Amino acid sequence: MREYELYCADTAQRKYYEKAANKGRNYKIGNDHEFVEHIERMIIDEKYSPDAVIGRLKLEGSPFKTSICTKTLYNYIDAGLFLRLSNKDLPVKKKGKKRTYRKTRVALKNLKGTSIEERPKEIESRSEYGHWEMDCVVGGQKKGKSVLLVLSERKSREEIIFKMTGKTQECVKKAIDSLEMKLGYIKFTETFKTITVDNGSEFLDFKGIETSIKRKVKTRTKVFYAHPFSSWERGTNENTNKLIRRFIPKGSSIDDISLSMIKYIENWINNYPRRIFGYRTANEVKVA
Repeated sequence: MREYELYCADTAQRKYYEKAANKGRNYKIGNDHEFVEHIERMIIDEKYSPDAVIGRLKLEGSPFKTSICTKTLYNYIDAGLFLRLSNKDLPVKKKGKKRTYRKTRVALKNLKGTSIEERPKEIESRSEYGHWEMDCVVGGQKKGKSVLLVLSERKSREEIIFKMTGKTQECVKKAIDSLEMKLGYIKFTETFKTITVDNGSEFLDFKGIETSIKRKVKTRTKVFYAHPFSSWERGTNENTNKLIRRFIPKGSSIDDISLSMIKYIENWINNYPRRIFGYRTANEVKVA
């Protein structure tokens, strides 16, 4: 008589939960199911990093009986202690050496623009609100023409995101004009003291960006151009774009992203805990 090994779904499910429960038996999180569920929800559903989860709990005062540090949480994830959470759910980990950068000449096509070398040095300190960086986030090739125009405030890391129908000077001016129309001339000039951009063709109309739509002869902001191939000069943009990519991966279509989703991403970024602020958010820093 031959013997056969039969698969029983109920038995397999029971063994799975027994194994999962045993995983945490000798760890601090073993019996704190609410803490485990909170971590899984914040990382998987809310797209937080492990550090942001732990940092925010410490800032607000954790309601859970278990307390661990960021390094321990990473170790637990590596060890496979969670039912839903694994390394594939984490933001990309940094690897390798830091890149080195060197300054280069201002692009020849943009000799009329004001170089970042002329930007007041005090802006580097990030001590004053109102100095922004502006960039475009693009979709995949042959997946539509829509792009995101992102403005990142250097002090608070506040983010403003527009969906544009194309990566053009006209679209950029239209977006900035809409901000002035919404805020009014005086409020706009107080909010957007300077804007630093790269030398992309969509940003070369500095007069269009700088000149008020409400008061035609007035200047509403000052545009500075970073050096070519020097993304570190717009580091706030670069770091914020990585947060956007948690929702819109590279290669995907921006045409398909709804305005409500873009607003959700903007709000998420402005309410995301930042280590540099002791895990406060951009909105909290802005009003402080």
